[in-house]
Amino acid sequence: NLAAYAPFADSGLDELLRGCFRPVRVDQAPATIRMDVVERDHAYVVNAEIPGVAKDDIQVSIEGNQVTIGAEVKREPEAGEGGRVLRSERYRGSVYRGFTLPVEIDESASNAKYENGVLELTLVKKVAAAGRKLAVQ
Repeated sequence: NLAAYAPFADSGLDELLRGCFRPVRVDQAPATIRMDVVERDHAYVVNAEIPGVAKDDIQVSIEGNQVTIGAEVKREPEAGEGGRVLRSERYRGSVYRGFTLPVEIDESASNAKYENGVLELTLVKKVAAAGRKLAVQ
């Protein structure tokens, strides 16, 4: 039996070419909060990058020596009137970062400032309580 040689038959080339003209959806991986932590005499200074987030959508919580930063990233695709989105790679959803510091933090004296996509936390170290001697009975 003789068969005709067709090098491109069932090779997927036609499917590949058809896919070039379709909108592409990329699986979105959660963004990470990148940060720098600097220790000073009485405080830690944390600079965390959270671009494109409104300051009302950022939550910072402090429990002892554990700090948690969370944010809700809201980005709407901009198709415009009569347009359509062909590619959307920007992340939408929640981002979260938690870390532990060597000493406890004084929540009442600490503060947070958000400007130009950078959250700056000044985390004041809690003054260590003086040790108390116990009398042996």
